[in-house]
Order: sequence, then structure tokens, then C-alpha cells
Amino acid sequence: MKPAPGAEAAYRWPAEWEEHAATWLVWPHNPETWPARLARIPPVFARIVRALLPGERVEILVGSAAARVGAEIVLAEARALGQTVGFHEIPTNDSWIRDFGPVFVQSPQGHSCALDWGYNAWGGKYPPWDLDQKAAQQVAALAGAEHIDRPMIFEGGSIDGDGQGTLLTTESCLLNPNRNPELSGADIERELREQLGATKLLWLADGIAGDDTDGHVDDLTRFVAPGRVVTVMEDDPADVNYVNLRENRERLTGMRDAAGRRLEIIELPMPRALRDGSERLPASYANFYIANAAVLVPIFQDEADATALGILAELFPDRAVVGIDARDLVAGLGACHCLTQQQPV
Repeated sequence: MKPAPGAEAAYRWPAEWEEHAATWLVWPHNPETWPARLARIPPVFARIVRALLPGERVEILVGSAAARVGAEIVLAEARALGQTVGFHEIPTNDSWIRDFGPVFVQSPQGHSCALDWGYNAWGGKYPPWDLDQKAAQQVAALAGAEHIDRPMIFEGGSIDGDGQGTLLTTESCLLNPNRNPELSGADIERELREQLGATKLLWLADGIAGDDTDGHVDDLTRFVAPGRVVTVMEDDPADVNYVNLRENRERLTGMRDAAGRRLEIIELPMPRALRDGSERLPASYANFYIANAAVLVPIFQDEADATALGILAELFPDRAVVGIDARDLVAGLGACHCLTQQQPV
């Protein structure tokens, strides 16, 4: 195995809007992820696959041959099955490939490398995670990417990048002792700089209510172009998200990216509080996924859906902005971005 990529080697994590070779998914299978709702989830995945197909391959992990047959039936019914859909019999504990799958970076020669960080199910919350830990190496082999093993516990949804050396993340997640208690903040920042070619890390404070990841940035603030971010805002002073979202907005105001630019900040609304019984769910329009030909946006049958879709349509005029009904998805505490992982060209 070659040495892990370092900043001096100019390895680069491409921005999500750069061209993909494929999007990777894990077909839903764990009833504990979506209690009493699992049967409703495959049709939502089919909607996601159908939206992705005009622009790129879709690679789907399934746990068995029988699971593949079931997935093919659902996709065929949704007219989302074709030669650009691949299936791979790799068992996993869960479907959140954004967090346990590989993060693909590019070498100076343009070769694909797959970073395989440690994974402990968001601080040990949901055992077992042994199969998820193995998946990144298996996906790297299927993608033809050089596998690079990194011991630090880390999830892909905890960062967002502009492809030009700037990363967004949160203190509440990356500095949480339930991941890397032996590492300091400086150690964690050094790891991200070296492995992702980052020259500037922008630290936000906390995530949204109901987020069991301890505050992933992909529910909070996202790059949509170099120097430009969208960030979710809550207008109701009585809502639990009101204060911390304004604190994050204030932090963004004072930030500059790796190129020295002040950030252009576009506000996205928040949907009304969504609950599963007494549990607050992490419903956020920021959990969108930027594909080659589409932007997949979680929607919640909320009056703010149209506003969020309209804002993102203006920001991505060259892509179809597709609303994905995420009311059942988010009962599993994630949405479109959490379920996808891009493999850049």
C-alpha cells in the first residue's frame, strides 16, 4: 500500500458538483433503521435512482441474491432499471453509505483513491457496525480505486467541501469524545488537511435538533459553488433550532474560504418541526445531493418545500431539481445526502 495522501502531494477532494463516474447506494434492509416503515422505503429509493440515471451510473450494494431480486422488482416498477444500474452482493449493517463508505479523492495524476476512515456508528450508538466497517474497502475495489486505510473515526456527512481546499464542519461532531478521545482538535484538523488536500477548515458550532450524528454539517450548511454556501435558518423564535442556527449564520459571516473570499451566504428555510411520536426528526432541506444531471432535495409536504426547491433551482440552473418525499426516510434520521456517496470521475 502506498503512503496515505498528504497535502504536499496535492491530493484533492472534488466538490460534489464536479462530474461523477457513479453514485453508490445501499439498498434498504434494516428494520431497526425504519421501525414499522421499512416497507415504505424501497419506493423512495427507486425515486432516487430514477432521478440519478439520466446523468450517471448507480451502483447498489445488496446483502444477497434474494435482496437483489427484490430491488430489481421495485426499480422495474418505477422504470428505474437499466444497464447503468449495477448490483453488488456486499452485506452491510445499514444504508447510510455517506458515513461508512469511502471518500474518493484524486491524486495529482488524476487517479482515484478511496479513503477508508474508521467507523463506530456515530459514537457507538447503533451496534453492530462490523459489516459497515468493511464496506469501504470492498467499494474501493469495485470502483478500481486505491484503498487507503486511515484509523481516525470519521463520517463523510460531517464535512462539506468546495473542491478548492475549503472544508466546512462542526465542533459538536468532530470534537465529540465519542469518536476520537485521544485526538486533539489540532490532530483532527491536521488529518483532514493531509488526507483531503484542505488548506482551510471552517468550524461551525452545532447541528440541528434530532440529529443523532452529533451535528453533521450536511443538515446545516453546504457549498453550492466556490465561495457560496446555503445555510438553513429557523424563523420561529420558539423553535429549538432558532438560536444555534443564528449562531452558525453569524460565524459564516466572518469566514473566508481557502482563496481568501468572504462567503456569499444564501438562506434556506427549515420545514415545520417533524416528529415521530415524541421524537424530533432531523428534517432539513440542506440534506440535498448534487448529482451530474439533478439535485435531489428532501421535501416534507411542508409549505416551505416550494421555497427551498426554488432557491436551489436558481443555484443549479443546469440541473433538474427533484423533490424526494423524505417523510419516511427522515424517520430513520437521515435523507438524500446521507444515503448517497459520489465517485468522482
